[in-house]
Parts: sequence; structure tokens; C-alpha cells
Amino acid sequence: MSNEPVTPIFQFGTSRFLQAHADLFIDEALRENAAAGPITVVQSSGDSSRAGRLAALASPEGFPVRISGLHQGQVMDRVQSVRSVRRTLSTATDWVRLVRLFGEQADYVISNTGDNGFAPQPADQRPQFEQSMSFPAKLQFLLRARFEHDARPLAIFPTELIRQNGNVLKSRVLDLCGDQDSAFRKWLEDSVIWANSLVDRIVSQPLQPAGAVAEPYALWAIERTPGLSAPCEHPCVQLVDDLQEAESLKLFILNLGHSYLVHLWNHWHDPPQTVAAFLSLPQVRSELVNLYDREVLPAFGAAGRDASARTYVETTLERFENPFLEHPLSDIAQNHPEKIERRIGGFLAWAESVGDRTPKPRLASVLSGNTSLSEG
Repeated sequence: MSNEPVTPIFQFGTSRFLQAHADLFIDEALRENAAAGPITVVQSSGDSSRAGRLAALASPEGFPVRISGLHQGQVMDRVQSVRSVRRTLSTATDWVRLVRLFGEQADYVISNTGDNGFAPQPADQRPQFEQSMSFPAKLQFLLRARFEHDARPLAIFPTELIRQNGNVLKSRVLDLCGDQDSAFRKWLEDSVIWANSLVDRIVSQPLQPAGAVAEPYALWAIERTPGLSAPCEHPCVQLVDDLQEAESLKLFILNLGHSYLVHLWNHWHDPPQTVAAFLSLPQVRSELVNLYDREVLPAFGAAGRDASARTYVETTLERFENPFLEHPLSDIAQNHPEKIERRIGGFLAWAESVGDRTPKPRLASVLSGNTSLSEG
């Protein structure tokens, strides 16, 4: 008889974000018997430098997550030991074992594989598994193993910051499986739930060897679809009819604001290194508030959502100014050109689509690669 722990949730990604988000929610839900079960965390990158983190995630003592900031006007500063992870594997070293366990145990899949996690790789079209494959290609092999084992249904919850991420991942996997196996393809389309979801929480610092520091605010919005149930019941996990409102608020206010701050920071002489410290400069705060008021909020007004957007701007500024978080601007600056295209370019296109014709010179300037503010 196998001594393997049973984990109905398989998580692809070891990021500090997941540790302070899905892993934390599932830990709290497990204490209330409100989760599907514990988690197997899978490192899909094969990065050997993270072996220590991988081992620490499944420590019987758990890993610490510190929640610090203001919540409903009150200071919150607490540390929680997260024990929802029972096992860790790597696609680079544990592939055969992962294939077997995924086929036998997986009911829910969570992924967060970074900004480029879905990007096609040269190895994706090869007939046998290779570590250099993209995450969708690896997932396609694992789903085939599940189909061949007993073809039980399962649900997949990508949390990558890609619009309609479930639909995008489904399309990538279907493209990779081709048209040769109609039964497998039908199972992917009919028995696998590909959930679109949106995640939101600022996780500012990693703890070593595993753990994180995060703000109190957290959201995991999941779009309803027939047959879908979330991996856990939790106040921060919300089933919604349409993700569009949550997506546009987060992407075009919070994420756009982060990228605009990075743009200013890149052109500032000897700037502070964290979001809160940089925003404490009066000229920087005034510039961001003015940008929201003059160039961002008119689009939400044109879409009939002025009140909710203004409330979200206020919440966003409070989150940015959280004195308890050391949120490095250098972290936000990673993949900056791609983020500018998605956040600012995407916003300008969306604003036009909802009928907003007001001028947006600073955002247009950032998108074109020009500077819009220099230190005076």
C-alpha cells in the first residue's frame, strides 16, 4: 500500500505570491473543513537554485506568511504558519512520479507560472516530455496521463495575469494535443473545467527559505461556469458572473499605477527604492493622483463606472502607501516593456472602446517610449 499523501490540489509554481494567496487561503479553509484537501506544489521551471524553497514549502511546521498593513482603518500585523502543502515535486527531477500522482489524485490544478509561462517553446511540438517545454505543453502530457488513468473530470485555475487566462490556457493545450486523438480532445473540452480567474494581492517580500510578507487586501475572483466549484471556501475567494469589472479595475488602476510609478522612477535622480517611499515624495504622489483624475477615471466614467473606480483609486493609494511593506520598485520593473504594453496600451485601447475621447498625453507618451515627468 502506498504511503503517498493524498493531495487533490496540484499547484504549478512556487512563487511568494502563491504562498501568501492560494496556499494561505487553502490553509485557513482546511482548518474549517472547507477545502478540497491539501496541496502538492510542483516546480515547473526546473530551477535548482530554488531547491531549498521547494523543500521548505512542505515542512511539517509550515512556512510563515506575515500580513501587515491597514485593514478597515486598523493596523494588522500577524504571522501565520501555512501548512496546506503536503508534498513538493519538480518536473525536472520527479517527472515519472508526477505523472503517476497527477493521474491518480488531481482534482484541482492551480498555476502561476510568471509573465511568460504560457509562451510557446521550441520543444513544445516534440512527442516526448522535455523539461524545456512550456507549462501548457507539460500540462498537456499530464492531462493525457489523467485521461488514460480513469478520465475523471478535473478543474484548472490559472492565476497568471492574462485576460481570460482559463480560455487562453485551454486553447494552448488543445493546439498542442492536435486532432489525432478525438477522444482525448473531447475529454479536454467536455470534462475539464478551464476557469477564468483574477488574483489581487501585493506580496512585497520573500522570507527565507520559504514564506512571504503581504498586505491585508486579497482577492481571488473566479468566473462562474457550469459544474465549477472552487478549491476552497474563503472570504477572499469570490465566484462572479463576469470578471470584466474586477479585471479592468486591477489592470487599469492598480497595475497601470505601478507601471507609471516605475516609469517615473526610471527617470528620477537617486530615487527611493520602494513604492511607499517613492510615493511619499509630494511631486510623485501629486503626479499619480493627477494622472488617475485626468487620464484614467474619465474612461471609467464613460463606461458608467465612475463611483466604483474612484473608490478603487482610494483603496489603491492606501495600498501603495502601506508603511509596513517594503515593496521594491525594482521588482515591479521586471518585464517592464511587456507590462507597459498590456497595462497602458491595453487601457488606451479600452478607453477608446468605451467612448472616452479625453486626451491622455502622459500615458500615450509612456507607451511611445518618451518621458513624461522629470525631477524638477
